Amino acid sequence: MSIEKAAVRPFGVKDQFGYVCGDMAGSFVNLFVDAYFLTFCTYVLGISAGWMATLFLAARLWDAVNDPIIGSFPDRWRLGKGTDKFKPWIKLFMVPLALSGVLCFFPVSLEGRALHAYAAFAYVLYGMCYTGTSMPFGAMANVVSVDPVERSKLSRARSIGGSLVGIAALSFVPVICFDSKANIIPARFTMLAVIFGVCCLVCYTILNTLTLERYQAPAAGPEFRYGRVLKAAFRNRPLIGVMTATIGSMLSITGGGQLSSYIYKEYFQNTSAMTLTALSMVPVMIILFPLVPKLVARFGKRDVILVTTALGLALNLARVVIQISNVYVYVALYIVSSISQGIFTMLIWALVSDCLDYSEWKEGVRSDGSMYSLYTFSRKIGSTLASTGAASALAAIGYVSGANVVQSAAVINNIYYLVCLVPVVSCVLELIGIGLIFNLDKEATGQMYRDLADKRAAGKQAEAGEQG
Repeated sequence: MSIEKAAVRPFGVKDQFGYVCGDMAGSFVNLFVDAYFLTFCTYVLGISAGWMATLFLAARLWDAVNDPIIGSFPDRWRLGKGTDKFKPWIKLFMVPLALSGVLCFFPVSLEGRALHAYAAFAYVLYGMCYTGTSMPFGAMANVVSVDPVERSKLSRARSIGGSLVGIAALSFVPVICFDSKANIIPARFTMLAVIFGVCCLVCYTILNTLTLERYQAPAAGPEFRYGRVLKAAFRNRPLIGVMTATIGSMLSITGGGQLSSYIYKEYFQNTSAMTLTALSMVPVMIILFPLVPKLVARFGKRDVILVTTALGLALNLARVVIQISNVYVYVALYIVSSISQGIFTMLIWALVSDCLDYSEWKEGVRSDGSMYSLYTFSRKIGSTLASTGAASALAAIGYVSGANVVQSAAVINNIYYLVCLVPVVSCVLELIGIGLIFNLDKEATGQMYRDLADKRAAGKQAEAGEQG
C-alpha cells in the first residue's frame, strides 16, 4: 500500500497536544471503569466477585470476535466526504463511549438476574465502544507522521494523556467516593461518571481539531484480505514480542488499579493514601518527560525498557519478601518501583509503530487499522487476565462482597500479597516480550527506516515517471 502526503501544515506542537487530549479522552472512561467497576459492583450492587470474574472473561471472549472486526473498518471503508481515514470512526463511537461509562456506575434498583444482566450489558457496551474509539486513535499515529522521532513524540504525548487523567482526575476518586471511615458513597461514582463522560467528549473534539492525518491511503474496500493481514502478523516477531510485554503491562495497570482500593481500604484502612500515591507520581512524570527521550537517543528504546524493567522487578519483589505495615513506606516503595512502568508506557506506542512499519518492511503489508487491532487485542487479553484474575483471586481468598462486611484477618493479609505479586508477574512478562522475542534494537530499527525511505522514494520516482 502506498502512502501519500497531503498538503497540510508540518507536524508540530498542535498535533502533540491534540494527541495528548485524544488519550485523555479514552482514559477518562477506560481508566475509571478498569479501576472501579469491580469495586462498584461488589460493594454497591452486591454482586459476588466470582460472578464478576465470569463476566470479565465472557466479555473479553466477545472482544476476541469484535475487536478484529471493528479494527478492520477503517481499512475496509472510508466514512464521510473528507480524506481522513480514522477520525470519522472516533466521532462515530465517542458519544456511545461516554454514555456507557455512566451506565457502568448507575446504581440501579434491580435484583437477581435482572441486576446481573444489567451489569453485563453495561460492561459489554463499554468494551465495544472503547474499541471503536481506541483502535482508530492508536492507528492514526501512523498517518500523522512517518518520521521515527515525531512518532516517538506522539508516543510520549499518548503516555502523558493517560497519566494526566490517572493523576489529576482518578487520584481524587477515593477522596470523593469514600467517607472518612472508608465507606463508599455510591452517588458520587455516578456523578464522576457523568463528569468524565463530558470530559471524554471535549477531549476527543480537541483531538479531531488539532491532530492532522497527513499521510493518506485509499480504503481497501472489497480487495481487503484479512487473512493476509493475519499471516503478516504471525510473521511479525517484534509485534509478538510487544504483545507479550503489553499483556504483562496490562496486568499491572488493570489488575493493580482494580485491587488498589482493596489493599488501602482493607489492609491499611487508609483510602486517602490512594490520592497521595497518585499525586506523588507528578514529580516522577515531570522528571521522566525530558529524560526518557535522551536515554532513548543514547541507548535505544529496547535497552531502556529492559534495564528499567529489571530494576522495577527487583523493587517489586522486595514488597513481597518484606511485608510492609506502614502505609507511607508502602507508598514510597510503590512510587519508586512504578518508574519502570511509566517508562514502558511512554515508549510502548513508539514500539507499536515500529512493528507496523516492520510488516511493510518484511511482508509488504500495511493495514494499520487491522494490524493495530491485533495489538490492541493483546491489551484486552492482559486486561482480561487482570480483571478475571483479580476477581477470581478475591473469591478464592474468601473475600465477601457488601458495603458493611468485615473481612477476616486472613483475607486482609492475603489481599496484601495478591496486590504485591501482580507487578512482579507484569515485569517478568515485559522482560520476556522485549528481551527475548522483540528483535528490533537501535541499529535494526535505523536500518528498517532507511530501507523504507528508499523504497518510498523509489516508488514516488516511478509514479512520477509514469505520469510524465
